Amino acid sequence: MNYYKKELETAIFAAKKAQNVILEVYHKNFEVKLKEDKSVVTEADLKSNQLIRKILADTFPTYSILSEETNDDLTRLDNDYCWIVDPLDGTKDFVNHTNEFSINIALCYKHEIVVGVIAIPCKNLIYYASKDNGSYKLEGNVLTRIFVSDKKDNLDLLVSNFFFKDEELEKIPNRQLIKNVTHCGSSYKACKIAEGIADLNIKFDPATKEWDTAPSDIIVKEAGGIMCDLYGDLINYNRKDFVNRNGYIICNDKELVKSFALKK
Repeated sequence: MNYYKKELETAIFAAKKAQNVILEVYHKNFEVKLKEDKSVVTEADLKSNQLIRKILADTFPTYSILSEETNDDLTRLDNDYCWIVDPLDGTKDFVNHTNEFSINIALCYKHEIVVGVIAIPCKNLIYYASKDNGSYKLEGNVLTRIFVSDKKDNLDLLVSNFFFKDEELEKIPNRQLIKNVTHCGSSYKACKIAEGIADLNIKFDPATKEWDTAPSDIIVKEAGGIMCDLYGDLINYNRKDFVNRNGYIICNDKELVKSFALKK
């Protein structure tokens, strides 16, 4: 039984509406600004954020919202339910027109992700999952249930289009299990792992935030894979410190991931 049916349907609806707004900006000249943390932001980030927040708040007025483009007042910490939103994940991909940026929407209940939606606007793709109900890919009007691969070696590693440094490969334990290294933008990497196109993604950089990983966590999990931090511990959400300071690993196999976890 899907106990989060309404939440999932609302998140998908919000993602569909937001991707229309984002694509309108994407196909015109737009201004790029720097935020205080030196990350980039565009009109698309802000318009998408405003739209998603309104839809979620109007439908679930008692739920909290943690979003990249909204100041965090920490009242969410007193709420069992918290939406976690990145209205435009991969803004550098957006600015550089790689077509691989995404929209991330997730629902956290008592520190666990129970709903996740990732939209890839330029590819007309929406990936989604809810707790104990599997992972799915909606391509246009075609819905497919998705599963991770069963590979144990000759793995395909996905890395960021802009932030991965070649020397990071040397940090990966048991890297001999990796056959190919391919670049991909935003949380689209997790979606590719969830549908078995790739097998592994490792992020050493301790700078990603909850909104970067929240929907990926459940989409990969419900597809049969795992998302954890660099030490193999599962990631809790709706934390006071929303930075993923221990990085993360996304892997197609819950046992295989131990091969890539760092020692504490």
